[in-house]
Amino acid sequence: MKHPAENQRTGKAAGFDGTTPLAREIAELTRRRQVIAAGELPKPEKTRVLTISNQKGGVGKTTTAVNLAAALARQGARVLVIDLDPQGNASTALGVEHRAETPSVYDVIINDMPMSEVVQKSPEFGALYCVPATIHLAGAEIELVSLVAREQRLRRALDLYLVEMAEPYDYVFIDCPPSLGLLTINAFVAAREVLIPIQCEYYALEGLSQLLKNIALIEKHLNPDLVVSTILLTMYDSRTNLATQVAQEVRDHFPKEVLNTAIPRSVRVSEAPSYGQSVVSYDLNSAGSLSYLEAAAEMAHRGAPGTGEPAERGEKSQLGEKQ
Repeated sequence: MKHPAENQRTGKAAGFDGTTPLAREIAELTRRRQVIAAGELPKPEKTRVLTISNQKGGVGKTTTAVNLAAALARQGARVLVIDLDPQGNASTALGVEHRAETPSVYDVIINDMPMSEVVQKSPEFGALYCVPATIHLAGAEIELVSLVAREQRLRRALDLYLVEMAEPYDYVFIDCPPSLGLLTINAFVAAREVLIPIQCEYYALEGLSQLLKNIALIEKHLNPDLVVSTILLTMYDSRTNLATQVAQEVRDHFPKEVLNTAIPRSVRVSEAPSYGQSVVSYDLNSAGSLSYLEAAAEMAHRGAPGTGEPAERGEKSQLGEKQ
């Protein structure tokens, strides 16, 4: 063991060991930051529209939608988040106005208001925008029942908005409520891809089989372009055997859809929405922030389904059979 004077001469604190768990963790976070900073994300040839969905509540749908959007926007993409959840949590996290009188997604799907009139710019990053949800959306399920083309209303509004744009978005994320009602069906019809967040806990796969069957029905009858392109593991705790087992089971069932990046349990991720921010802007150096940046990069490099990069379209029919 070195004498304290020797430690002072070499600039090392007494008792410091570069092989300790904390030192290794700091070194790993530094390495990941450097990799992210050095990389440049490819942009899709056309707008990728993704619905973030899982019928189980509390799996991180809104957190995933907001932080993936922020991560992509931070790295140069133009991103729109459509908040289709009456709770309006995505609107809160992105720091946009969503009081009852604010023009919102409710006005788009019920009152045929052009989407361009309700889009707000998020204070997060330069090219991150949001279509907010207000409390009025809570009654939209009932009001949609009597409307013409009730399943198509969001898609028509979004398609018209994108066509009119001089510089379309690279990504559109639709945050769904945790139920399969007309709002969620509108999201599925409007999207081309489904991203499913799966919590790394015991009940993770419960209900997933039914969700996949519902997606298959939507694909068959309402949106033949819909494909489950991405599965993201959330709330992962590497210290527990259960999380490791659940993650492995999901990867075994869906080897081509699951991202390599898993989102860890993180206090910073939980704190960020209370400040009206994504974790990417709230604490860029946290493990949760880095994980979302890595997941966003992985999504960007995989590309959209049917481009030859991720699973081919013909494989999606097998998803419902894997459960």
